Amino acid sequence: MTGRPAAGGKLRDGQGRDAGRESASGSGLRPVDRLFAGYVFDLDGTVYLGDELLAGARETIEHLRAAGRRLVFLTNKPLERPSDYAAKLTTLGLPTTASEIVSSTDALLRYLRANAAGARIYTVAEPLIGELLREAGFETTDRAAGVDVVVVSWDRTFDYTKLRIAFDAVRAGARIVATNPDAYCPTPDGGLPDCAAMLAAIEACTGARAEAIVGKPSPHMSATLLERLHLDAARTLLVGDRLATDMRMAIEAGMASALVLSGATTLADVEASPVRPDFVLRGIGELLPK
Repeated sequence: MTGRPAAGGKLRDGQGRDAGRESASGSGLRPVDRLFAGYVFDLDGTVYLGDELLAGARETIEHLRAAGRRLVFLTNKPLERPSDYAAKLTTLGLPTTASEIVSSTDALLRYLRANAAGARIYTVAEPLIGELLREAGFETTDRAAGVDVVVVSWDRTFDYTKLRIAFDAVRAGARIVATNPDAYCPTPDGGLPDCAAMLAAIEACTGARAEAIVGKPSPHMSATLLERLHLDAARTLLVGDRLATDMRMAIEAGMASALVLSGATTLADVEASPVRPDFVLRGIGELLPK
């Protein structure tokens, strides 16, 4: 049984969870067959590429908003404030507020409030992370002495001095928490080393391991998203372009999953992957059910 209604019937939110899988055709695409109460959209490769909206993005999101659906946008990048991502979407023609953006920095603050309240923190990160931590009431320091947590993030200013301070702090008992597991960030000219590169250096020299990496696909990120939406996972669809992060997180959290082929993933990748999204689309313009 697919969960589809009888002829002339209507699908309710979240009904027909397996219908996308069963509608697979020779094309390898699996269309979305219903609306959901909430939507999570990855940004780069899903909603936009560079500084341009992808085909159908504006119309799809405007339709969902007009239908009263709850939306948030998701990014693992810890280099900008949510307000900066909201401003970019607004400039591109999708008016967006900072509260509609969920970043790995939001998941970081949520995790630290729950697991390291009152902690003294050393950051291997760019200045924004320290600013956000201090705004949230945490004490930060540039010395190893007395550090409770070393927070590791994507840091284009990473150097031996930062590595040495982190080394001393961890060897003295500090815990490690990282923002995101990405090894590199794709760029037009190839890519840039991302958070996982800094984290690997610290783990290698200390012999310690991060107790949490809070960005997608972690449960810390999915919990942050669902709290922002105020919805159960079963009533939420996550739309993204990456199998190993977007789709894996959705599936493990119990959300429905829609993979778009407008970014990092091809149909060949889908066929070769053990991660099986509920729906597979050419792009965000195909998200609305027929």
